[in-house]
Amino acid sequence: MKYKNKEDFEKANMFGMGMPNEMFAKYFIGDSFLNPIVEPGKAPVFLANVTFEPGCRNNWHIHHAEKGGGQLLICTAGEGWYQKEGEQAENLSEGSFVYIPTEVKHWHGAKADSWFSHISVEVPGEVCSNEWLEAVSDEEYNRL
Repeated sequence: MKYKNKEDFEKANMFGMGMPNEMFAKYFIGDSFLNPIVEPGKAPVFLANVTFEPGCRNNWHIHHAEKGGGQLLICTAGEGWYQKEGEQAENLSEGSFVYIPTEVKHWHGAKADSWFSHISVEVPGEVCSNEWLEAVSDEEYNRL
């Protein structure tokens, strides 16, 4: 379901918007918010609810790991996009699930006309890192 109105979206966003995602803001176009579901180091996996304002998306990026690793996205509110390099963007809506293996260049974010939220799960692995790359240009985003 699309949410243009922030107040309506906040009622549907069951895991909460959290705080501005200032630490990673340089890797996003638009405003995003982060609400950790588990405290880092207190569980074997880190989960956080990531919220994107309409039109917000993260840069292209790759999750690296020598063993294991990757990312899971569990979409919880609103509508968004996920795109793997060289493929068509996939529509994301409440209940959608995406598994992103390591070494896959991709991006994800909100549709231009809807707030969007997903739980991000960092898959445990050995020697894990994220490589942040170029921004998703307005031109390529607006073609969706």
